[in-house]
Amino acid sequence: MKTLFFILVFISFQIIVSAQKFYFRGEVQDEAGNPLPNVTIQPQKTGYLFKTGASGTFGIVLENSTDTLSFSLEGFCKTNMLASADNYIRIKLKKMSSSAVRRDKLLSLTKDLRREDQKEWYTGNETYASLLENHFVNAKRFPNTGMSLNVDRASYSNIRRFISLKSFVPPDAVRIEEMLNYFNLNYKEPEKGQLFSARTKISSCPWNPESQLFFVNLSSAKLDLDSLPPSHLVFLIDVSGSMDMPNRLPLLKSSFRLLVNNLRDKDSVAIVVYGGLTGVMLNTTSGAEKEKIFKAIDELEPGGATPGESGIKLAYSVARNHFIKGGNNRVILATDGDFNVGLKTENELDSLITAQKESGIYLTCLGVGMGNYKDSKIQTLAQNGNGNFSYLDSYNEAEKVLLKEFTQTLYSVADGVYMNVEFNPEYVKEYRLIGFDNKVGALRDTLSMVEGGEIGSGHSMVAMFEIIPTEKNIADIKSGSADVAVANIKMNYNLPRQSKEYVFTYRCPLNFSSFEQLDKSYWFSTAVSMFGALLRESKFIRNTSFDDIIKIGTTAINPNDLSQKEFLNLVDQAKKLYSKTKKKKEKEKKDRKSN
Repeated sequence: MKTLFFILVFISFQIIVSAQKFYFRGEVQDEAGNPLPNVTIQPQKTGYLFKTGASGTFGIVLENSTDTLSFSLEGFCKTNMLASADNYIRIKLKKMSSSAVRRDKLLSLTKDLRREDQKEWYTGNETYASLLENHFVNAKRFPNTGMSLNVDRASYSNIRRFISLKSFVPPDAVRIEEMLNYFNLNYKEPEKGQLFSARTKISSCPWNPESQLFFVNLSSAKLDLDSLPPSHLVFLIDVSGSMDMPNRLPLLKSSFRLLVNNLRDKDSVAIVVYGGLTGVMLNTTSGAEKEKIFKAIDELEPGGATPGESGIKLAYSVARNHFIKGGNNRVILATDGDFNVGLKTENELDSLITAQKESGIYLTCLGVGMGNYKDSKIQTLAQNGNGNFSYLDSYNEAEKVLLKEFTQTLYSVADGVYMNVEFNPEYVKEYRLIGFDNKVGALRDTLSMVEGGEIGSGHSMVAMFEIIPTEKNIADIKSGSADVAVANIKMNYNLPRQSKEYVFTYRCPLNFSSFEQLDKSYWFSTAVSMFGALLRESKFIRNTSFDDIIKIGTTAINPNDLSQKEFLNLVDQAKKLYSKTKKKKEKEKKDRKSN
């Protein structure tokens, strides 16, 4: 009985000790002694995040009397400190040099157009969306505009996911250039010995009779799979608890099996996972041993937190240790993007992945899931990791990305691709780039810049401008004078794993056709861009309806193309979803007036 009493006392003591909390107090300042609000504080033992208040002070409750605290704020060097609850904590953060500060990347940039000139694009000092739609620009003052090119196409399948769930599409999820990329329209094989081919077309604008549409169609050369150098692929798979849903890890397992079927004997694969544990589940294995790779994929089970940072570092370490000189070295990250251990913010992930890409290893990102899906984080990784990004919402989408478009997804023909368009002010009064919208933060940052993207094998890209023509433009079209340049294109790029810069140029003639006379592929591109603009609630197409898009799309689609037929169905679903809400709002407004 005495022994039992002591056991109970001991257990009670342990409960009291384990329930005890410790209060950490302190303040954070810059080097000049100014208080720093909104500093992120992260205890090492729990990983929870706290913030300093308006006066730079903080008070946080932890379960241990000592812990290592991490203090971070954008523009300042991260500082770690072993802290005790017994002592008041004073921290001074050192400012980063201007070259070390992380900058948002621009997708497009108009030469000499100052950020001050773009302030009128904002709603006051803020905008309701973090992506700011491009406005009209005076061609005489600013004839030169450029954009980063890549093969990202996640936006369209992400939009499809929202609408299938009968949910409204967040404006920031709509990236028109990615929607156009999704369909690989109007592909034209480049001439022998050329990496790119270009075509342009000018037409009437279906939503604004005072404007014209200017189409730029670029196609990249197709690589012969049999003659491609060997690949070393590292599958970096999120197996955390959040992946325990049918449309997450099980979908990824099926997707990676599709990809493995395309591997040759000279290719190799390693599998790294992160979740309850971070580790190498399959050491580098030849593509000839498909059953061994399938077995490793099938054995993956979800559970635990999401330590994305440690997973990324391990995957790149494996890729570097088995690097094939002159080969295709690539990490394929598959996740819902819900990082909750280690580095978590877009800024932190940006810094991590930017440091890794210098090794010559490419990155492909595959997003899955819904609810806690973090599109922006995955996009940040892809854009800064020399890579591309797709969203898998179904097995059919996995087939499209990893089987039908295998070489587009996994083999780069050019890096750092940046296209510059210089308009001729004699023929263009104003122009507006459709898509390639920048983040508001990047526009406000005077040191942000455009970085070129990655273009895959056999890819066709469509860029669109709405232009306001000059009188000379209209007169020359009427007289049939087409032997003039309405614009000139200059594209800068590097070959994979090379630093030498190459230039591709193209002269854009005044080859006008009325919209009715256009090739149907241009009709379809127009319908896709209108759909994106309508979902974004663009002020530039306020007189456009879903019916207008359906009318153009019905005439344009290739009946043998399932993805184009699906597009029409998607627009019809969106029409029903958005129209129902519009009618409800109109009824509520009418009821309020009557009362």
